Amino acid sequence: MSLRELAADLALPAPVLLVEDDPLVRRRLEGLLLQLGYAGEALVFADSLATARACLANQPIALALVDLGLPDGSGIDLIADLRATDPGLGILVISAWSTQDAILAALRAGATGYVVKERDDLEVALALRSVLRGGAPIDPFIARRIIEELHPNAAGTDADASGERLSPREHQILRLVAEGLGNREIAEQIFLSRYTVECHIKHIYRKLAVNSRTRAVHAARVRGLLG
Repeated sequence: MSLRELAADLALPAPVLLVEDDPLVRRRLEGLLLQLGYAGEALVFADSLATARACLANQPIALALVDLGLPDGSGIDLIADLRATDPGLGILVISAWSTQDAILAALRAGATGYVVKERDDLEVALALRSVLRGGAPIDPFIARRIIEELHPNAAGTDADASGERLSPREHQILRLVAEGLGNREIAEQIFLSRYTVECHIKHIYRKLAVNSRTRAVHAARVRGLLG
């Protein structure tokens, strides 16, 4: 399914509150919403918890897309505010955070879906469609993490050793690390914020059981992850 086909199938409640402090990510999500058929005037932007709360006080919100890592607090607190204001509101978390504690806290606060920022536009749009249809989309990577925490023996024990759990974005970043690029250079090349790149690299370290770029590249070569 393409974004064009998906857009034809969506009912679009407005206005939409988009809470994101990273300008690159905000522009990406704004562009996605415009592609799905939203008019620019239907989008309300906030780059902090305080700004988002001011927006919420000034007008009703029909849909919210929320990042968790905000400069003046946690998006989880905003989710609780949004849920208290409108028990039926669709709230989709789009965040680089993928720890179980953060995910469960967001869901407990009232989020109706959770997707990580590394997903491509179509995957984010599909999660958005699910929220609008009353669903509760959870990023597959996050769902797997939760299952593994609850049932440690449910997943194959060779997953880490084979490198199969690295996402496509993590493979891309790992290759750029192997080429000697720094975080800022990687961010500029693949149009992500440096913070998001750093989060991906932390995930790579954890999955490869290493603690440095040199060791990550070595482990990746040993496991055949770099071709």
